[in-house]
Parts: sequence; structure tokens; C-alpha cells
Amino acid sequence: MFGSNNKSLVGLDVGANSIKLIKLDHTKTGYFVSGMGVRELPAEAIVSDEIRDRDAVIFNIQALVDQVDPKIKEVNVSISGHGIITDKFTIDKKTGAEAEQAIIFETEQRAPFDIDDVTLDYHISESSVDDNKMDVLMVAARNEFLDAYLDLIEECELKPVLVDIDAFATLNAYEYNYDVDPERITAIVNIGQDVTNVSYLVDGALHSTRDVSSGVREIFNSIQKEFRLNLELATKAMKGELGESIDQDMLKATIVSSADELVTGVEQAFSWFKSQAKTKKVDWIVLAGGGALVPYLAEHVQAKLATPIEIFNPLRNIEYDPEMFEYLQPEKIAPLLAVPIGLAMRKAKKKK
Repeated sequence: MFGSNNKSLVGLDVGANSIKLIKLDHTKTGYFVSGMGVRELPAEAIVSDEIRDRDAVIFNIQALVDQVDPKIKEVNVSISGHGIITDKFTIDKKTGAEAEQAIIFETEQRAPFDIDDVTLDYHISESSVDDNKMDVLMVAARNEFLDAYLDLIEECELKPVLVDIDAFATLNAYEYNYDVDPERITAIVNIGQDVTNVSYLVDGALHSTRDVSSGVREIFNSIQKEFRLNLELATKAMKGELGESIDQDMLKATIVSSADELVTGVEQAFSWFKSQAKTKKVDWIVLAGGGALVPYLAEHVQAKLATPIEIFNPLRNIEYDPEMFEYLQPEKIAPLLAVPIGLAMRKAKKKK
């Protein structure tokens, strides 16, 4: 990952609900959090990948950088949602230009947009079932979508050094903090405001990813409406911070009833995976993102999918100074930091 380079790297996660920034130092024993910050965005500043209040987003990114470390200029960032597609396929073993042409051809068959309008990247690995085949993990991002996002980052006077996708960044953080059990099929479910990323680990390695076009926004809107709360109090209710000041039975009922679209989307993603992997079950779910902080949601998902759930802690094997979190309790916000921590562990490959 970092090799012998001790330079700090920064992961910047611009979500629809909040912006998260992590600065990691690489030490002799692993990683140390040398900077951390979270800023919530105004309601509907970003909705379903669409930046509706550009000035507010830029202001909050710059304010967060100033809060954590004004010297930060280079950041690793990630994207997710409708502007990207990921897929995994198997093709005849090829090398060089032949391999690239074959991958481009396969991508054209799968991408819902013109191949000339995307930025394509891929990873090749040996097929586990046939020596004459190779597995390809492909990621394609619409240029219009990618360019708009990079323009936003640069407008904040930051240089995007590396672009990842949320699912891979979350997986990166998971693999560092947990022992991956090759005997267990694990689904890492990263629930955001508008998009949920699901990554599947089979035989100890990434099998595939799937995005669900639903998050916790509907839950937030339902809580605000049901309890007639302002934005600040609705946000606290979503994090379980209002305690007995609101009826917990009613809160649970509201969350469960408004999570139908999200849970159905995850169920469909699981069904797709089972058909692709030719398996009948998922053994374990790791829940990350803002959805992991919503009270009663984890137990509801666990019951609906009949699969054990663990709340992801991306700080599990990473050193940090508790005072850095001030009023933020690390164990309570940790699931929110999965993407920026995974990003901050990335190091861009040098061009030859």
C-alpha cells in the first residue's frame, strides 16, 4: 500500500448527507489518524448524485479542510450511484492489446451508456475454475458525471490524486480491520442517504458489487413528518440521540415501515448475487455507512434477510487519539468513516 513512504494521505468522502475527511499517517505498526472531521450538509444540497446547492457543498468542504488541516491540498476521493457501473465477467485468457479489446467489447455489452462516453478501469485475476480463462472486475464511470465531480473538488482548491468507488473503499477498510473468513460468504452493506453499496466476499476475495438506488432519506423524511421535527431534531432522531424524549415504539414503527424500499432493494441485490455465485445463502452481513447508525434498522434488516449482522468499525485496527473526536464518540460514528478511511489507505500508482 504505502511502501516506505511515510507521507500522510487524505480520504475525502462527499456524501449526500455529510462530508467526511480522514487523514492517515503510515506508522511502523500500521496507521494513525492524524486528522478527522465530519460536517453535515444542508438538506437536499445533494440528492441522488445531483448537486443542487453547489456553493453550500464547496463551502462545507473547504470549511472541513480548514478544520482538520488547512495545509491539505491532495485528496483521494470516491464516487457511487447512477453514473458508474461495476461488473465481473470471465473471458478467454488474453494479454496486452487483445485483452484490452476483449474487455472493452464485454463492457459495451453491459454498460447502459456509450463506451466512448466513459472512463474505464479494470482488474484481471486468474479464473478459479478454468486455467484458460481470466476473471475481470470492471468499473466504468460516465465522463460527464466524473468530470463534474472532479471539477467540484478542484473548485475547492484541492487536487484529486486518486478516484475510487465507495464500495471498493469500504472493502479496503474492511480487509485491513478484519480477518476475512474464506469459509464464509460475507456481504458488506454500506447504506448512504440515497445509494446503498453491497460488496460480496467469496472464498476470501471480492466476488462482485451491486448498487441499490435507495438509502435512508425516506426514513429521515418519515421521521421528520411523523414527529413534526425540524431538520436538526430529525437528524438526532435518526442517530438515536433523542432517547425517551420521543416515543421509541412509534420511532421503531416509523423506521421499519419507511425502510421497505431499502430492504427490498438489498433483498434483490442478494438474489442477484446468489444467482451469479450459484449459492443459496449469504452467511454474514457487515453494515456500514449512515444506515448503521439508524436505531432499529440493523435488527430489521437482519430479520428480513435472515442473516446475522455486525456493525462495521473501520477504526478497529487503527490508532487514534480519542480527544481528536471531541464530542463525537468514535464507536458511534465509526461506520460513517468506512469510505474515507478506505480512501486514505490508497496510494496512486505511478505512471510509467
